[in-house]
Amino acid sequence: MGVPDRVVKILGVDGIVEPTPVQAAVIPDAIAGRDVLGRARTGSGKTLAFGLPVLARLDGERSEPNRPRALIVVPTRELAGQVTTALEPLAEALRLRMVTVYGGAPYDRQIRRLDRGADIVVATPGRLSDLIEKGVCKLDDVEVVALDEADHLCDLGFFPVVDELLAATPEGGQRLLLSATLDGDVDKLVRRHLNAPAKHEIDPDANSVTTMDHHVLVVGPYNKLEVMTELMKANPRSIVFTRTKDGATRLAEDLEDAGVAAVDLHGDLSQRVRERNLDRFRSGRAKVVVATDVAARGIHVDGVGMVVHFDPAGEPKSYLHRSGRTARAGATGAVVTVATPRQVRGLGDLLRRAGVTAKNVDARAVEGPITPTALADAPAMAQERERPRSSGNGGRPNRSGRPYKGGGSGRGRPSGYRRRD
Repeated sequence: MGVPDRVVKILGVDGIVEPTPVQAAVIPDAIAGRDVLGRARTGSGKTLAFGLPVLARLDGERSEPNRPRALIVVPTRELAGQVTTALEPLAEALRLRMVTVYGGAPYDRQIRRLDRGADIVVATPGRLSDLIEKGVCKLDDVEVVALDEADHLCDLGFFPVVDELLAATPEGGQRLLLSATLDGDVDKLVRRHLNAPAKHEIDPDANSVTTMDHHVLVVGPYNKLEVMTELMKANPRSIVFTRTKDGATRLAEDLEDAGVAAVDLHGDLSQRVRERNLDRFRSGRAKVVVATDVAARGIHVDGVGMVVHFDPAGEPKSYLHRSGRTARAGATGAVVTVATPRQVRGLGDLLRRAGVTAKNVDARAVEGPITPTALADAPAMAQERERPRSSGNGGRPNRSGRPYKGGGSGRGRPSGYRRRD
């Protein structure tokens, strides 16, 4: 496919000997020098799909200090680190230098590395713009720009910055744009900056739902945390989504208090803490990550068996992006939305628009630990039972037939959270 032999050998050592569908589609056109527009979901092999052509293009030459020849622009600090981790050993084999720049880290070290010379800069848009304004990163020699998760870049409000960055690179340079969706501001970037791109739509998010089992686990308004704790104990390799940063912190603390090793991940945490928490999850020391939508886009970890929407997604796109943290690279996975009867009533339209068929299961009807198998075996809620009685007052049975003790959630407090004075 035109990938340098030294790179192929290193990939072979890691067991990568055949391209994934998105790699097989994108790499030949990209190595031939064409602009490429690729639509593919997380976990499909996008990093190597754009990374290998970038390396092949730069092979054999060296960049001047402060004048990189390639930019890889990503939406989050976590993704910047993961792209660098994936590509740096391959770049070193070609004696190419990579520098990673993102906000939340000291400028000095990044500036020193740019001063020494960088062939490839992996960057988040804000920090890259700052370094360009400081005069320590010049775009005059840029031959190729790759935008990874372009839809998320636009969702975060980076369209104006990315638009400006692309306009500042030399005319006629190569553009590689990878995204899960190709509408809205992503389409604007394509029309403004890509020249007759080769378009490949491989395994987009909307189709990935077929490798997942989707369930809505219906709980009483006062026992949501108790059921959530049972769910996490039975599925110790899970990513959980909340609507707010405070909600992520509180839920992670509540799970820890209940004996489930959990970490939170959101924008209010320092980069050091975010990296530490993510490392705890990757290594298995933490069994659960509780994250907000934005932060979780930086989680690219294989082997996640379950995604849980503790707070239901607000739109179909969010539901699919969240759910895409499981069933990666051809594996299967389970997606569970934990919802009260009131929340259930608003989920039907969202799931239909997401192209998902989910079974509503009353938590009280699940036998034994709440595993994907148990959810699949449990009876679906009949239409007339979609308003189960609240399980929050003492004499009504929980799913095991005993009165609920409230799980520490406190009567009348929303979403199962405990008050913290």
